[in-house]
Parts: sequence; structure tokens; C-alpha cells
Amino acid sequence: MKISYNWLKQFIKLPNNPEETGVLLTDLGLEVEGIHNFQSVKGGLKGIVTGHVLSCVQHPNADRLKLCKIDVGNGKVLQIVCGAPNIAEGQKVPVATIGTTLYDEKGESWEIKKGKIRGEASHGMVCSESELGLGSSHDGIMVLKDDLAPGTPAAEIFNIEDDQVFEIGLTPNRADAMSHWGVARDLKAGYQQEDLSLELITPSVSSFHVDSRSNRIPIHVEDSNLAPRYCGVTMNGIKVEESPKWLQNRLKAIGINPKNNIVDITNYVMHELGQPLHAFDADKINGNEIHVKTLPAGTKFTTLDEVERELHEEDLMICDTEKPLCIAGVFGGITSGVSQGTTKLFIESAYFNPVSIRKTAKRHALNTDASFRFERGIDPSITEYALKRAALLIKEIAGGEITSDIDDLYFKKIEDFQVFLTFEKVNKLIGQNLEEETIKSILASLEIRVNNVTESGMGLTIPSYRVDVQREADVIEEILRVYGYNNIEFGTKINASVSNSSRFEDYKLQNHIANQLVGQGFFETMANSLTTPVYTKLSEQLNEDYNVEMLNPLSQDLSVMRQSLLFSGLEAVSYNINRKQADLKLFEFGKTYHNYSSGRVEDKHLSLFVTGNRSAEAWNSAQHTGNFFYIKGIIERIFERLGINNLKSGDIKSDVFSEGISISSGKSKLVEFGVVKKSVLKHFSIQQEVLYADFNWDLVIETAKLQKTKFTPIPKFPAVRRDFALLLDASINYQQVQDIALQTDKKLLKAVNLFDVYEGKNLPEGKKSYAVSFKFQDENNTLTDKQIDKIMSKLQHRFEKELNAELR
Repeated sequence: MKISYNWLKQFIKLPNNPEETGVLLTDLGLEVEGIHNFQSVKGGLKGIVTGHVLSCVQHPNADRLKLCKIDVGNGKVLQIVCGAPNIAEGQKVPVATIGTTLYDEKGESWEIKKGKIRGEASHGMVCSESELGLGSSHDGIMVLKDDLAPGTPAAEIFNIEDDQVFEIGLTPNRADAMSHWGVARDLKAGYQQEDLSLELITPSVSSFHVDSRSNRIPIHVEDSNLAPRYCGVTMNGIKVEESPKWLQNRLKAIGINPKNNIVDITNYVMHELGQPLHAFDADKINGNEIHVKTLPAGTKFTTLDEVERELHEEDLMICDTEKPLCIAGVFGGITSGVSQGTTKLFIESAYFNPVSIRKTAKRHALNTDASFRFERGIDPSITEYALKRAALLIKEIAGGEITSDIDDLYFKKIEDFQVFLTFEKVNKLIGQNLEEETIKSILASLEIRVNNVTESGMGLTIPSYRVDVQREADVIEEILRVYGYNNIEFGTKINASVSNSSRFEDYKLQNHIANQLVGQGFFETMANSLTTPVYTKLSEQLNEDYNVEMLNPLSQDLSVMRQSLLFSGLEAVSYNINRKQADLKLFEFGKTYHNYSSGRVEDKHLSLFVTGNRSAEAWNSAQHTGNFFYIKGIIERIFERLGINNLKSGDIKSDVFSEGISISSGKSKLVEFGVVKKSVLKHFSIQQEVLYADFNWDLVIETAKLQKTKFTPIPKFPAVRRDFALLLDASINYQQVQDIALQTDKKLLKAVNLFDVYEGKNLPEGKKSYAVSFKFQDENNTLTDKQIDKIMSKLQHRFEKELNAELR
């Protein structure tokens, strides 16, 4: 939000410079993120002076140029070559002296330098109004008043506005500070804490009166819950034209482009007082009546931006007897706005339901200055006052007369909030005892009225415009921010408590695994939990009926909560591949959301994505792409780190994988992983293979808790390795081989490993070869060949009998 320093000074006589004022604003909770300079004319006409043309003769070497002698003050006469057709002897003209910086229409700068034009020296430039930034005329040089003395700075002649503008990072709760008046009100409270009692000057509307009652437009509010207060007044005989410079400068300073005097005045009052207004062309109001109501769903309405919109049945509209004119509190219609030919006005000032306005604004993706204020909650007590202020400004600037009384429909007054503040709670939350008089003084400066005082506390009335102050804690926060966080004393005693927490806390295990994955070259991602309902159609396992839908979605693409981490991860993969980052290893801890018939459920997951090469290109190592067994090894290391063993592999049922397996512990399926189907990848325009793993993190934690850690000494006796080359049917998998081996000997056989697989030439059809190693070890003795041969014989017998295997 932009706040003009000069504008603020109209409300409060600030004793400090802009930098010191910015510090105070930040201390008060209105954080100043930056201060920038504004000049109504870029450069402030620095270096431009009044010149008196002493002589003006034809250039000896050019037909269209003149050679001029110009007095620029202090007895200094410059020779300047000028090509303007209207320059003449005796004129007073603006002269840009050597070193002056001028700006073109695009804001780009260029410097006036000494030079020669067609052989004649030129020591400056006589300027047109477009070259000075004072207008758009290119017809010739600008001629000034005759009574100006040579050397008079142009900045003094044209009253250049020089302002400092605060960029305030306004938090959503501070609806009361969405105007210059609101910010000035906070500054008044802040200076009072510094023992500076400053008066808050508010614009007077005492001169408001009705000139004639010739054009009253009746107002009908059909839903007082959506429009608790609605005011309107009419004006006739106004003239729409360009706003005066002072008004244009005020708006330009805060980043608003002036349009015409009527629109500019409504914008001015909104940023001055915080009350949005809307001006209608009264001649375009059919039936000479205003109806504030909702319309049937699907009603077409074209807004000022020439976009035709379909209305929702809850959108509050301002209508005449035949058609809608405006989306209440959000955006005007194209047919009812003020134009160059407008002579009659109906001006609206209202308080609309904040929730209703926010829903409508989000529904139509419209974020206007008016909706920004209405949806946060404006001051319902200044509705009529702001309307009078605008009417008086229009009368002053655009002429005309007020042709009706103000119709003020205030169905049920919005009451101030009542809060009881206890001294004990104040001191406890602040951590320091504040004097009762200090508390009262701060509350008074914030316009919080003290109704009664007891030994324990005081009863307070909070003004209705402070929608963020409704509890005792809120009042204490207000006291603290005005008192000053920097004024709170620090104690010399440090208190700390140590809590006993399980080593299986979610965040601890998550940090362990995250660090491990980062060490293996993975990058963590954080995706939005909101997604598009289209993704549920990419998998039969995802049911559209289970979507958790947003009541007020930001857009259709963010209208449901995700049921899987796969698709948000593929969005990240696609985004990176499209930017030439094709070698990816990503992981995410996140939740999925489901709306089952039994109730809503949140599940936490860990997802892994691997695609492209495992590592960056290097001259001394070959490139290896991530494959199924690579991600399988990553997953096994995760379970190893968590101490989870006795795992079993199984078939996978998910249709998002072209091939894959699941790993379970007991009846709990902990992870599914494999190669993502090409049909799914095609939706994200991904043409390379992507490996994906989906951990049910909640089950992983529960399983980790059940594992018992055993400590054993390092064996003193060596291990022995023996190998088998087995010829097997192609349908046999390694898991069968491993299970038989571990069942055959549970004492000495410590590990089984598949280190080679061969299929093809020199093998019978339907056969394959597995090279399997077996590791034997005894913790108490050195193994003998006789012991090992006996176990190997048993293994061979079982493989031959149960798997129809042959030794090669």
C-alpha cells in the first residue's frame, strides 16, 4: 500500500522528516518496506530557468533554424540554436542549461551538452512543454509570462510537487489503516507516546447542503445482510473534464493514473478516508430507481474491462429497474459509468458484507482497490461522511449542484465491541507492569473508550472500524505496539524447560530421512496441496467422489485437495525438464486428502522421483541412468536407516505404474514404487522415463516404533563366500531363490545376493541364469569346508527339487 507523505501532512502536522516518520510507522506495526521520491514532473525541472530572448536571427547555414541570444539571469547571455517556428525576440522562454537532464515520453533520460549545430555553437536548449513533461504539445517552444525575471527557476513557476511515498506492507488484519486518515490516526497515537500531542485534522463537510430536491433516485435494498448500510445522493449540472493538477499529483504519487475529475474524486476519497465510492451516470439508470439485490445464476453482465461474466446467485448487484449496473463493492458495469458527456450523477457510498464481497471478488478473479477494502472490513460509521466529502469536492471541481437529500438506509446499526481488560493479563502477556494511567492514555489515543474501571481491570468499547480488536488479547496487542516493543525490558534470568520426546517423533524421523536423501543427491520439493480435479481421471484408484472440494476456489486448477503426491511431483519434473534440467532426483513429504463416506481423512506420504542420469557428466566416470534397481536400493537404505526389517515384496495394483512392486511389513503396505506409465507422463509432456516411489509415511512411523534394536559384537571369525550359477525357468524370480536359501539354514547363512542375470544365447528357450552368492559366518568358530559343503549340498537339493534348477 502506498501512502503519500504530503497527503499525510494534511491530516497531521508531522514533526519529523519522512525517514523518522517511517521508523515510527514500522514500530507501530505498519512496516515501511521502502520510501521513494515522487515528482509531478520527472527531474523536478532542475536546471530549467527563465530566459529572455534578446535577439533572434536566421541561422547562416540552415533555413529552418534560428540563432538566438538569450539572457538567463545574472548577466549571463547564451547563444542557442533553436528550430521552433514560434520563437521570437522579446519572449520569455524556458531554457535548459548545459548539464540539465531531460526525460522523453518513455521516461528515458538525456543530457543537454555544449555543441555545434550547422557550424554555430549552441549552449543550451529552448524547450517545448512536451520536452519539459508539462504537456503533450509539440507545436513549438513554450512561451512564459512577460513579467518573469530572467534566471527564475522553472520549478518555482510551475509549482512542482515533490513528495515522499511510503511503501507499507499492510497486514490483512489492519483494515483500519487502509487510508491516509487511518495511517495518520496511528501516527497520532505513536507521537502521543513520545509526549507529542498532535491534532488529527479531518476534512470538514459542514458546508454540505441540498441545492434543490429535483432529482431524487429511490433506493431499495432487498438483502440487508449483504448490504447493512447503503447511502446515495444525486447531482446535476456537473462537467466531466481533466482533474486539477493538485488532484492528479495526489493520485499519481500513490500509483493511480488520473482518468477524469469524477472518477479521480471517488478514488481520492477512498484513499483519503478508506471508504470506496461509486459514481453512476444518472441518465443511464432506467426507471430512476436503484435496487441492491442478487440475480439468478448465469445472468450475463459486462464489466468495465469489457469482459462478459456469468453471475453467481450470491453475487450482490446494484441494479436499476431493468438491468444490473455494477457488481457491488467490486467492479462497475460498462453501460453505467461516467463518460465525457455525463451531466447527472448518482453517487453511492455503502458498507457491504465483507465475506460476500470476498467470495464475489475471488469468484470472478477481480481484485480492485474497492474489493480490497470491503472484504477486510471498512468503517461503517463514515459511510455518509465520505459521501458528503465526495459531493463537496465534485461541486468544487466539476461544478453542478446537489439535487437530493442523502438517502441513508442503515437497517441495523453495527455496534461497537465490548471487551473487559484485566490488568493481570496485561502484565502477564507483556511481561512488564504498565502503569494504569499509561494504559488509559494508549487506549484513548486509539479511540478505545474506557467505560468503567475496577481493581481488576476496565470495561472497554472498541470502535467498530477496528474489526481486528475483539478480544482481550487483541487489546493487549494494541497496547503493546503503541507502547513500543523496543521499550519492553529484558530480564536477566533465563528460564528453559526440557521435555521428554520420543525418538520416533514424526519430525525427527523426517529430518533423518531428508538428510539421508540430500546426501544421496536428492532435492526436496514443496508442492501446493490444492490441485485440479482433472488428475483424478488419470488413475482408476483415485475416485472423483473422494475429492475435498474448495468452497471458494482461487481457480478451477486449484479447486480440490490432492489425493496423490504423484501429479504435483510430475508437474515439478516437467517444469524442470522444460528448462533443460533433465537429470532429477526429488523427494517430498506431504499430505493427501480424501473425503470418504465415513469422514475426511489426511494421510502423510513420502514421494521419490528419479529421472535422467544419476549424476552429472564427468570425464572420469561413465553415465548411468536411474533405473528400477537404483530406486529400489534408495528405498532399502531408507528402511535400513529406520531399523525396519523383515520386509516382503509383493505385486502392485496401482495403474499409474507400467511395472513395479510393493514392500510390506506384516499386513502393512509401506511403499509402492516402479516406472510411471507413459500415458500418465504424456499428460505432463514428459518423454523420458520417470521412477516414482510412494511411502505411506504414517505406517512407516508406526512400523518403526515396533522394531527392536539389537546390538551384537563384531564377529571375530571370518566370513566365507560360495557361489552358485543356477539355470532356472524364466518364470522364477529372485525372491523365491532368496526365501528358500534363508529357510534352509538360519544359523550360518547370513546373506544371499544376486550378482548376475543372463538370458539369451547358449541357453535353452524359456530359461535364464542366476549367479547367486551366499555368505556364511559363525560368531564363535572358524567355519570348515565340511560345514559349508553340507549347507551348499542342502541348498542345491532344495533348488533342484522346488525350483527345478540345474547347476551350470
